Formats: sequence, C-alpha cells, structure tokens
Amino acid sequence: MRKGYFYSLVFALLSSASIAAIAAPQTTDEAAQSSVSAQTATEMQTGKFNLNTADVLTLQRELAGVGEAKAKAIINYRESNGSFASVDELLEVKGIGKAILERNRDKLEVN
Repeated sequence: MRKGYFYSLVFALLSSASIAAIAAPQTTDEAAQSSVSAQTATEMQTGKFNLNTADVLTLQRELAGVGEAKAKAIINYRESNGSFASVDELLEVKGIGKAILERNRDKLEVN
C-alpha cells in the first residue's frame, strides 16, 4: 500500500515539473532577434542579401551551386581577409568560379 502511494506522489511530482517546464516562457535575446528580422526584411524588399553579413545557412539556401563547404569557405575568407569590397571579390574564394558568380550576381550586394 505504501509503495503505491509513493509511486503516485512521484508521478504527480514529475507531471507537475513537466507541465511547468513546457509552460515556462522562453527567453530570447531580443536585440539579436530584432537585428535578424530587420536584415531579413531588407533582404525581402530588395531581393538581395549582403555578402558581408550572410551566415552559412543563408549562403547555402540563396546561392545556386553553393553547398555547405563553399558557404563555409566564403565565411572563412571574409573572417581572414575582412569584408568584401565588391561582389567580384567572391572570385578569390576557393571553389567559387565565374559561372557560380554570374548565376548569383543579381542576388548579392555588398554594403
């Protein structure tokens, strides 16, 4: 009888903790979220995205012929050489040739 009572209490305790964890509000960094949404809104308006601020996922998703490895190469080039001065500087990145640049030129901008 005592075992059943004990297990009932443990079940109630775990259920309460589970509900509290699910119902707890999620905390987010509002400044980062607002800057990302502002950047996304700008990209949606112009149809272009900034080569100097784009992350790996954006590069993969938006650029034709660019997978994870080339997107990481673009980010690594930008981190080691500084911001891109022009879209044509993308040719300096290993794995990016004229064909890939021309296919994606209308999607890119440098600010």
